Amino acid sequence: MEMQTRESDGVTILDLSGRIVQGGGDLDLKDGLQTLVQQGQKNIVLNLAEVSYIDSAGLGALVSAHISLSRDGGRVKLANVTKKLHDLLAITKLYLVFETFDSEDAAVQSYREAAG
Repeated sequence: MEMQTRESDGVTILDLSGRIVQGGGDLDLKDGLQTLVQQGQKNIVLNLAEVSYIDSAGLGALVSAHISLSRDGGRVKLANVTKKLHDLLAITKLYLVFETFDSEDAAVQSYREAAG
């Protein structure tokens, strides 16, 4: 898994690509998100457009990020969710936990609307 971090309108965006699987990205994602939380980042969007596969460990990393951010008053939102991942979120009922957006812009805009 590859991970690039950037910022847009005060929102931290993580561009993820590749496979988020046990031993192949799940720990990197957890560590990267934990670092952002420790740096005080509270509004995070995970851009999943280039994620080809995610397993249960990858989903666990997403849930872990959600819990860490929620404790500190932050939120993680998912952008560019593929149909396969959307179906996985539905099967696992994690769509009740995560806000998902068809585009990065919509996810970033949702933070502005919540603040205003």
